[in-house]
Amino acid sequence: MRILVVEDEQFLADALGDLLREESYAVDVARDGDRASELMAVNTYDLVVLDWTIPGPNGIELLRDWRRQGRDTPILMLTARTGIADRVGGLDTGADDYVTKPFVFDEFLARVRSLLRRQGKPVQGELRAGDLEMDRAAHAVTIGDLPVELTPKEFAVLEYLLRRRDTVVSRTELSEHVWDDTYGALSNVVDVTVHRLRRKIDGGRERKLLHTVKGAGYVLRGERA
Repeated sequence: MRILVVEDEQFLADALGDLLREESYAVDVARDGDRASELMAVNTYDLVVLDWTIPGPNGIELLRDWRRQGRDTPILMLTARTGIADRVGGLDTGADDYVTKPFVFDEFLARVRSLLRRQGKPVQGELRAGDLEMDRAAHAVTIGDLPVELTPKEFAVLEYLLRRRDTVVSRTELSEHVWDDTYGALSNVVDVTVHRLRRKIDGGRERKLLHTVKGAGYVLRGERA
């Protein structure tokens, strides 16, 4: 899943980016409203973390503009404002939830997971395909009773494919949802990551879970075939 963090305080922006990446999210960071607008125009995000007081256009102005455009991306507002009127105004403008600064990172992650669940994109629980099982909360993958060691990107690709089990997923779709803005459009990083993932979950097994659909992308089957 891909998240946009809009925060002008460099330390906090870097900390939130690192925190979310450790949870296997792809993260883009914008330090002002203009950059945030540019990124929203060209990318598809599952969630936006939006600070209220960024250099113009500020968070509320961005939020109002995005909602007027018909964008329904979940928005988690970050603010130092504690007044009820401010929070009500933000929610009425279209924010989905608030975190008031200073905040605890565990609470922040819980609110991220909650917003993604509301959008039908749960980030906890177990996902299965054949003898493969992913425990998202524990960040663990097993085949049978044996653990499978995955890199963060391999884990993120597998999670995305598991959530679209038996559905063909294009290379572009994977790149947009698993990689952040540093991904090069001409890079073969998607193919390399899928190849490494396939070796780990299928290996020398006669029956496979992960298949390439020529000219279309990849599909993770619900059962080995």
